[in-house]
Amino acid sequence: MSELINNREHRQEILKSIIRDLHAGHDPEDIKQRFAELLDQVGATEISELEQALINEGLPVEEIQELCDVHVAVFRESLDKQFDEAMAKSEQAEHPVNVFKMENEAITNVLDQIESILAEITEAKIGEDISEQLNRWKELHRDLLTIDNHYLRKENILFPFLEKNGITGPPSVMWGIHDEIRGQLKEISQLLETTDRLADRTLISKIGDLVKPALHAISEMIYKEENILFPMCMETLTADEWEKISADSPEVGFTLVEGNFGTYKAERDQSVEEEVASATPEGLLRLPSGLLSLEEIVAIFNNLQLDVTFVDKDDRVRFFTEGKERIFQRTRSVIGRHVQNCHPPSSVNIVEDILNDFKTKKRDSAEFWLPVKDMFVYIRYFALYDDNGEYMGTLEVTQNIKPLQEISGEKRIYDGA
Repeated sequence: MSELINNREHRQEILKSIIRDLHAGHDPEDIKQRFAELLDQVGATEISELEQALINEGLPVEEIQELCDVHVAVFRESLDKQFDEAMAKSEQAEHPVNVFKMENEAITNVLDQIESILAEITEAKIGEDISEQLNRWKELHRDLLTIDNHYLRKENILFPFLEKNGITGPPSVMWGIHDEIRGQLKEISQLLETTDRLADRTLISKIGDLVKPALHAISEMIYKEENILFPMCMETLTADEWEKISADSPEVGFTLVEGNFGTYKAERDQSVEEEVASATPEGLLRLPSGLLSLEEIVAIFNNLQLDVTFVDKDDRVRFFTEGKERIFQRTRSVIGRHVQNCHPPSSVNIVEDILNDFKTKKRDSAEFWLPVKDMFVYIRYFALYDDNGEYMGTLEVTQNIKPLQEISGEKRIYDGA
């Protein structure tokens, strides 16, 4: 049996078998006995690999989502033992994982306060005035809604780096649970908006059927993050990746913590840092937010559903897009021409006013809208400045917004063939 346990692939097969049995409705306590010898050797990374393997075999992400709470409960004993060792490297205050943990501590504090208020409400007599409890709950609920920033940073910053390392299953499962929690919080918001100041049976029922399950789901997500997701990330992601995650995080925002803890910087050899910074694959242009080839840049610009023109600091046309549906016709011969000469005499003074205001920083944008043939055209001008605040030029963005004006209702389903 010991040889079997030491074989990682064999353990994976046993674990997959256990999850399948959980899915089939077997008693978790009975299953727990089957892998008592495995518990000490099951880590966060193995659980993530397990989820990935099940997805690869065709088990829908939604079904793994349903199993998530069950198999975390079964593995909890093993995970608790491994947590401290895996997380030791994240203790630096600026480290993204430490920031996530700080948020979780604040979220847990809010959950505890809400639970206390719910206990007061459920103990109140029907018809009793509970306006004071409701006001406190509403304030705490507003705080809890900021959990969206926590989830957005996971979804849009952390998960992409896991996916680059071949880990797609756990992010998909967690994202699905995030959306379930978002839906529950939205329902609670609606409940608080419509609840009267007096205790009634409907509110008591909603607390049991909606509110407490939502708070439990948030609490369970915190456990999954700190005992599965974060240790797995610490084992998988590089120092360079953590630095990028830290740098991108303020753009999304934080949950219930001040975002002034600085940007995480890992200790590394200077020569290695210079080599990483200078390594750009041949044929690609390194931009602050990614790498693109010239062909890709042209394709992106020319497939925007708007016309873009750049006029440099000397008022000369330097660039324009060549999309399929052009609003104002331009030919390449316009490149290098003074922008004042591209307009009829009657509107040159307007062009001059805009450029002068941009150069003097009196304004940094301007907009116009007007009917043109069968279109309704929206024209915007934006002043561009470098990092030192020096004027670089003006960007003109023109769009036919008539199709947008005709949109109503909502569309959530792709209607492709």
